[in-house]
Amino acid sequence: MLKLHKLSLSIRRSLPVLVATSGLVMMSPSIYAQDAEQTDKANLEKIIVTGSRGAPRSVADSAVPVDVFSEDDLVSVSFTDTNDILKTLVPSYSLSRQPISDGGSFIRPASLRGMPTDKTLVLVNSKRRHRSALVQIGGSGTQGADIATIPSSALKGVEVLRDGAAAQYGSDAIAGVINFQLKDNDEGGSLSVDMGQYYEGDGEQFTVTGNIGFALGDKGFFSLSGEISDTSSTSRSEQYCESWACVDVDSANFLTGLDTSVSGYSEDAFIAGLDNANLGGENVVQPWGQPNSSATRLFFNSGYEISETMKLYAFGNYSASEGDGSFYYRYPGNGTIEDIRLADGSLYSPLEKFPGGFTPRFTGEITDVSIVGGLEGEFANEMTYDFSARFGSNKIEYTLENTINPSMGPDSPTKFHPGDLINEELQLSADFTQFFDMGFSTEVVLAFGLTYMEESYELVEGDPDSYSVGPYSSPDPYDFCNADGSASADGLAVILAGSSLDCGNSADAVYTAVGVGSNGFPGYSDIYSETYDRDMAGIYVDLSTDITDALFLQGALRYEDYSDFGSELVGKIAFKYSLSDEVNLRGSVGTGFRAPTPGQQGTTNVSTRLPDGLPVATGLFPALSDVGQALGAEALKPETSLNYSLGMSGSFDELSLTVDFYRIELADRFYAVSTIDVSTNPDDGDAYDKYLALVAAGVDGANTIGGVNYFQNAFDTVTNGLDIVATYTLDDTVLTGSLNYNSTEIDSDASLYLNNEDEYDLENALPKWRGVLSAKHNFDMLSILIRANFYGAYENAISSDASIVQEYDAGVMFDLEMNYQLSDSISIAAGARNIFDTYPDKDGVMVDGNLNRDDCCGVVYWSGNNVDWQGGYYYARLNYVF
Repeated sequence: MLKLHKLSLSIRRSLPVLVATSGLVMMSPSIYAQDAEQTDKANLEKIIVTGSRGAPRSVADSAVPVDVFSEDDLVSVSFTDTNDILKTLVPSYSLSRQPISDGGSFIRPASLRGMPTDKTLVLVNSKRRHRSALVQIGGSGTQGADIATIPSSALKGVEVLRDGAAAQYGSDAIAGVINFQLKDNDEGGSLSVDMGQYYEGDGEQFTVTGNIGFALGDKGFFSLSGEISDTSSTSRSEQYCESWACVDVDSANFLTGLDTSVSGYSEDAFIAGLDNANLGGENVVQPWGQPNSSATRLFFNSGYEISETMKLYAFGNYSASEGDGSFYYRYPGNGTIEDIRLADGSLYSPLEKFPGGFTPRFTGEITDVSIVGGLEGEFANEMTYDFSARFGSNKIEYTLENTINPSMGPDSPTKFHPGDLINEELQLSADFTQFFDMGFSTEVVLAFGLTYMEESYELVEGDPDSYSVGPYSSPDPYDFCNADGSASADGLAVILAGSSLDCGNSADAVYTAVGVGSNGFPGYSDIYSETYDRDMAGIYVDLSTDITDALFLQGALRYEDYSDFGSELVGKIAFKYSLSDEVNLRGSVGTGFRAPTPGQQGTTNVSTRLPDGLPVATGLFPALSDVGQALGAEALKPETSLNYSLGMSGSFDELSLTVDFYRIELADRFYAVSTIDVSTNPDDGDAYDKYLALVAAGVDGANTIGGVNYFQNAFDTVTNGLDIVATYTLDDTVLTGSLNYNSTEIDSDASLYLNNEDEYDLENALPKWRGVLSAKHNFDMLSILIRANFYGAYENAISSDASIVQEYDAGVMFDLEMNYQLSDSISIAAGARNIFDTYPDKDGVMVDGNLNRDDCCGVVYWSGNNVDWQGGYYYARLNYVF
């Protein structure tokens, strides 16, 4: 092995932890471990950890808490989505399913230590991973990397640094760092075929994934990994039957609340049309569950040793995925399916296109591309260097069908292209490391570097029909009526021609105004279609050494300057003190900084949301737009943080244990303000003033928007937590356990930005306790894995004033997998996740005899629940290694 290859493993600047062999499992806080024979062998091999950029250190010897997961750990998880794998392995990593959330249905929001994804820095091979193009339209407005684009077959390991690390790794590393290590094999490979479905008989999934390695002469490698997956939708729903509209033919309230007097309505046609109201093939008009999805993903990793002191490397990916799901059901009389007067005075209703009403179907096609290249090596003075360049692009192309642009009346198409979102990043970096002998126990390691990054976010204009303002967006578009309620000359003409026009009746369809744009997701018009960009230059320095045999110290400073937000200096100090050969104390204090992304500054969206449990067309506008300013928004500014951690790590014979306390003080937290009511009724006070503000700002269809919001630096929070990780080995059995406690409290007056419900949910809607306990036993060729996933109790406010709260009980979900080794190269596995088909409590709480729910419209389980509500899932998998 060439000198440089060994060197390159230990000098990568951004790598939190790098493991030389998969045997690190015994000393790492991974949920799964190798069998006892493999672990004993691993103890004889050198472990390399470069988070401190000093001498090799085990995870237990690190100054900060780090989880290290080997390739075998990843394979032992039955999921193929890398997001779900992390959720299983890291208790402080949570993931939610949001079935009716625009692009959030396809790119799921996640969090680490209670912080949203965009406060965790994602690296691949120690290089920053680009963000997705999706900005979550509610809550934290997260815009982070789409981890699902990284196929698990491409990974030889994952390192999760659970500590504030912005001073070391840059903006976003407030909660921690996740580093994905790509496979670097120059021969051999693997192939896996996985299939399964939920106990309910839906959600069928088929995945083929594999890897193959090639040698580039005798000095290089090229490793290629790929994945093809196809997943069907699920439905954990009941037929739509609410007090304002019921379409459940088996209910005594069938047709209650519907306007059955609209033009063209007949009960027989309506019942027959219900089967086609949702083209997703479900038996309900509005399904709640995971969307249909399919993906093709490729990732490559390569390197070539030019000499003993110089190496070229390159890696990148291509991912194409597609998902589709449903929006809220539109029924007769809901404001969209209404009678309007055409130019000849006759009546028209969208029921002519959709006799049973309709549920818009939303599709997102996501293309993700990246390329990273670099040159690393060592100068004559033994200073190491790493010059790199990366480019990343994520594009989402939206399609909306089974819907209409109501303002176009009968001329509306039923399929639209609302527009695209594109996020691009280009970064150049130079990183250096130098060792100095200053008389301490070990050499002082000086790491320093420079970086420059350009990033842009583009909203691409949709097709004109998706945002056009048709004639029926305003009452009486053809001037049939006079202000005094009498018919004009044109009105008299259509009456004489047989029209039922009655200008004296305020309820006549001539006065109806309907929504603008493709209903469910109006397209991006030329007004909102633009590119937001910025650049950043940064410099950092990091010093670390063992002062004595017992005391290790590390300090880091980082300065970054943004073209849109100015500059910031952040720092960090960490220590590790050995109380004995088996027990270490460790801790850190650091500051952090995260500038709102160009996407968060420019996102515009009009969609249907549930501010008070009822569907309302809600608009999200940029803070600095004319609309945002008219609504009172202030210019955005960076979030800043102060992080503390204190813990211990120990190794006691067969037991390894880490315990870490942490505290994250986040100031000027970025968040979407609670939905602000909008009304066209002059008697509605402030809500009417907001309507006038929208009109003054030139918002098309302002009269059809019922709510607005925008992103702001709204408040401060304090997050306190505890991580406990233990691994115990006994003969052929390995027991592993991880426990996380996480609590977030608002630490400032947030009443100007959030209503009581949103404040309550921010502090209480996630389980504060989460744990994973697993046992793996080997019987020669057969291994059995049992896993228990524990979730603590949590609460969710249902009413906007938080006077009604639903309490969710703690629960445990069990997984079971059996793996049989047929030969040295072939194995089969079968098992089930959530084997006892456990669900969280159903959405809703009874108050004074009435059922109050957070969601509506056919929902059974709270859709925003971070505890999985899909039920049991069984699967089988065939693995081939060559």
